[in-house]
Amino acid sequence: MRYLFQQRQCKIIVRALNLLGTASKRTLSINTGMAQQTANVKSIKEKFVYPVARKDTTIEDDFHGVKVQDVYRWLEDPDSAETQKYVDGQNNISQPFLENCEQWKKVNNKLTKLWNYPKYGCPMQYGKYYYFFMNTGLQNQSVMYQQDSLDGESKVFLDPNSLSEDGTIALSQKSFSDDGKYMAYGLSESGSDWIKIRIRNTDTGKDFDEILEKVKFSDISWTKDNKGFFYGRYPDQDGKTDGSETQQNQNQKLYYHLIGESQDKDVLVVQIPKEPSWRFQTVVSDCGKYLILAIVKDCRDNIIYYADLVPGEDIKSELNVKVIVDKFESDYDYVTNEGSKVYFRTNKNAPNYRIICIDFENPAEENWETLIPEHEKDVLDWAKCVNEDKILLCYIRDVKTILQANSLQTGKLIREFDLDIGTIVGTSGKKKYSEIFYNFSSFLNPGTIYHYDFKTPDEPPKVFREIELNLEGFKRDDYTVEQIFYSSKDGTKVPMFIIRKKRDTIKPRPCLLYGYGGFNISMLPSFGLTGLMFVDTFDGVLAYPNIRGGGEYGEKWHNGGRLLNKQNVFDDFQCAAEYLIKSNYTSKDRLAIQGGSNGGLLVGACINQRPDLFGAAVAQVGVMDMLRFHKFTIGHAWCSDYGNPSEKEHFENLYKFSPLHNVHTPKNESKEYPSTLILTADHDDRVSPLHSLKFAAALQDAVRESEVQKNPVLLRVYKKAGHGAGKPTSKRIEEATDIVTFMIRSLNVDVINL
Repeated sequence: MRYLFQQRQCKIIVRALNLLGTASKRTLSINTGMAQQTANVKSIKEKFVYPVARKDTTIEDDFHGVKVQDVYRWLEDPDSAETQKYVDGQNNISQPFLENCEQWKKVNNKLTKLWNYPKYGCPMQYGKYYYFFMNTGLQNQSVMYQQDSLDGESKVFLDPNSLSEDGTIALSQKSFSDDGKYMAYGLSESGSDWIKIRIRNTDTGKDFDEILEKVKFSDISWTKDNKGFFYGRYPDQDGKTDGSETQQNQNQKLYYHLIGESQDKDVLVVQIPKEPSWRFQTVVSDCGKYLILAIVKDCRDNIIYYADLVPGEDIKSELNVKVIVDKFESDYDYVTNEGSKVYFRTNKNAPNYRIICIDFENPAEENWETLIPEHEKDVLDWAKCVNEDKILLCYIRDVKTILQANSLQTGKLIREFDLDIGTIVGTSGKKKYSEIFYNFSSFLNPGTIYHYDFKTPDEPPKVFREIELNLEGFKRDDYTVEQIFYSSKDGTKVPMFIIRKKRDTIKPRPCLLYGYGGFNISMLPSFGLTGLMFVDTFDGVLAYPNIRGGGEYGEKWHNGGRLLNKQNVFDDFQCAAEYLIKSNYTSKDRLAIQGGSNGGLLVGACINQRPDLFGAAVAQVGVMDMLRFHKFTIGHAWCSDYGNPSEKEHFENLYKFSPLHNVHTPKNESKEYPSTLILTADHDDRVSPLHSLKFAAALQDAVRESEVQKNPVLLRVYKKAGHGAGKPTSKRIEEATDIVTFMIRSLNVDVINL
């Protein structure tokens, strides 16, 4: 799910949920693969005996005159013994099916080998040090290193692996003081969105004593005197805050923390008790004189408040907040400021986004100025100020990244950076420094980090570090990446990337179709290990359609797949499947679909609506109960994409496609559900596991007595894991192994290359 202040992080989460991949040289003969497939078909057609989930027919809701039973409401309590028994019963079926076979061990071994290569992040300069993240290959969490210079010796600065034996404590965010002497950092446990903030001295590597708790969906914004920072927390949250709870997150308050003090001495600086769903996303302006608050209430649009900060004056009480924008109708992302002139990236009157300047001393909208106009076709994905007077701009052009630098004074183009077809997955650079780094990735490139210095503008960007797979025989030239445009149900042209090995002819192969389609998140070309493994293992095809609901073509593309237009998302995905089959890339019995989070909803809706299209389906941490999603944790924020079930118009729309409420008992083979694997985790406080539990119960109940349903419907619940971000390598490999093994046992494959 997308939160404005976490747009980049959320894209990472989407990539983390994606089935990512690579290739292998070891090959079994095609005959051996066929022999395995014969055994697979025989084993998977066995009749499954699913746990019987109790139905409580006394639970009934009235939605605008429509009575809707919720017989599995009891599964919403994660702490009840009955729920735990249900989860154990499901895992007792799914785990043996996946793990107690020869393929699981071979897939796991192959994935472990493929994962074992060094991975690097962009260097970042803070104060007198450079920092970078590196994972030697199989470390559960990447390690943060510190060095005096780019070519100097590096030393470990923060190693999350030392904080837990199983790697389930992750570094979820960090923020350095302006002088670089201190780093405030947030740690999450078991994949939860809750974090605990600590502060580290960058010279000594020692932490201060204080720990800040009950923090969630918060920035860490330092004042320029380096004495402390602003952060948001939920002080009134009762009960557990470990990610396994389902309680709504409300009444976030903004505090100022002075380093060296205990949390109980933090100063409450902003609260809006009349608006319990509002969340504060903060930044201290580059000049240090403004605290800028981008306030959000859901997953799109924000308003802008600010407070004056007086250098040298201690913060001891609530701040006097002033209003700049008071209507939730557009996005506003702070870029930089020159005095009272503050620059924002916005889609206000610009569906593809532009850069505007608002003078805080004369902030009326009629006085706003446009520095960089909206591009006619390209979408401005993000912007940051570097080298004092440059704005680094990243555009999306037909689902490919474009990078350029423009003048902060005039808005004019200064230079473009040559990029192949792919995505910038990481950047670093600040207004005070002339250097920038950017990490470019594509479907076939795990990452190339470039270094550019504006002090030497005539010199082209240099390759700082090439990330190389530990994979003998892998050649990018052996693969082909093509982008096609297919027609959706209403005639809309939808782009789709197709990745496969080069062949003289196209013939039906096992195919993995992955989708998301929501929250203005763009599915851009980036590298993934297990996806390329899928191609290699099955001589298969990967397909990534950029369906509506995403941000690939700006606000119009997002709006085309949200609220009352949500069915367009499912239609786009189903038409992608039809295109792949019609164009001979695959066939129904070879086609698997996958999606996570909002993409899990996509998979759940599509197997209900068009079970005849797919051979297998994997739904990860999906939103499945569209009538109650807004009642748990941060679910109320999703009403901006889904609509509010409390409103009649939106209830009627949601009820039509809600996966939980549209399961059916197959009466003939065309209505048989594909082999379905539903995945969730016990500490997912973004999309609570109750969604998957209730959907699995309803689906299994619907197919239990069906004469034609032979394909399995399985639920796997992972322990000490969350929505995706921060998941340790060992658990990522385990989950990927489960998914690939499930596809081996579900699809018609004639090559198994392990």
